[in-house]
Amino acid sequence: MKNRKFINFIILTGLMALISCSQSKGPTDALGRPLIIKAGTIDCDLVETTPVVFKNKVYRFEYVRAGYWNNKTGDSYFRFIEHDSGKPSGSFAAGFHLGSAFVYKDTVYVTAVNIWDGEEVHIFLSPDLEDWDHRLAFKLPGFGIFNTSLTKADKKFVLMFEVGKPEEEAGKRFTARFATSEDLYKWEILSKDHNYSMDRYTAPHCLRYFDDYYYNFYLEVYKGYETRVVRSKDLVKWETSPLNPVLKASADDKIIMNTSLSEDLRRKIDGAENRNNSDIDFCEYNGKLIINYSWGNQQGKEFLAEASYDGTIEQFLKGWFPE
Repeated sequence: MKNRKFINFIILTGLMALISCSQSKGPTDALGRPLIIKAGTIDCDLVETTPVVFKNKVYRFEYVRAGYWNNKTGDSYFRFIEHDSGKPSGSFAAGFHLGSAFVYKDTVYVTAVNIWDGEEVHIFLSPDLEDWDHRLAFKLPGFGIFNTSLTKADKKFVLMFEVGKPEEEAGKRFTARFATSEDLYKWEILSKDHNYSMDRYTAPHCLRYFDDYYYNFYLEVYKGYETRVVRSKDLVKWETSPLNPVLKASADDKIIMNTSLSEDLRRKIDGAENRNNSDIDFCEYNGKLIINYSWGNQQGKEFLAEASYDGTIEQFLKGWFPE
């Protein structure tokens, strides 16, 4: 009897350990990859967006291009959309491009460029999504800068910025370069040894930091355009996830999530070429990731979609690099 109780105890302990291990890793698909569930298309003609949590609400930062189907201003601008209600904030940063949002201590920061392929990175900041301050972060003469992504790493902030030129600094377009700051005012541009990657098309979009690692979610050309992830402790040497890609084009991209889309827009979605999953960004809310990404032909016909991951950012990041 004692032996049977002991055996039952061992079995129960093992089962509990397996359950705990499974929970700690988060949900995975049949191949062991973090399980991303695509919910479908939100809008048309939107690409660069960032979901963020601000004052316990989820918002989606949007870079509205001049060619957006419902932009009657004739110029680009930024705005925030309340996730649950769809209510937009006031617009700001008219004429700026390729923005990315970041929240720190009850303040929203948006990093952006004033010109595609230009030399300057700017910062907009607000305590309420209505009143915005603006300053130049840095200028790099001769560079061509595109997307940016800001994260907090221990006692410093790290900005990943996408460069296409000059060739001696970027290599093959497009490449991740990095800058650091202790106060979001003064910036140190790291040497070109800190990059990913100068040897091929690796367009960077989303930077995260967790447990001594930087995670770079970027776009690579492979059977179309696929989102992949690498990680690094020093921004010089990088480890590729054995579970890549993170996202690739699929029929689920064309699911209609936003039921208020017009019939004309739905027909546009249905007939669109799809060979791209790019511009991923995400936030955690109530233990679950809200993910935004773009799909389309990567040549101007682009659509905004949403997905989810039923786990934490820690589980998601670590899940791409199993022990």
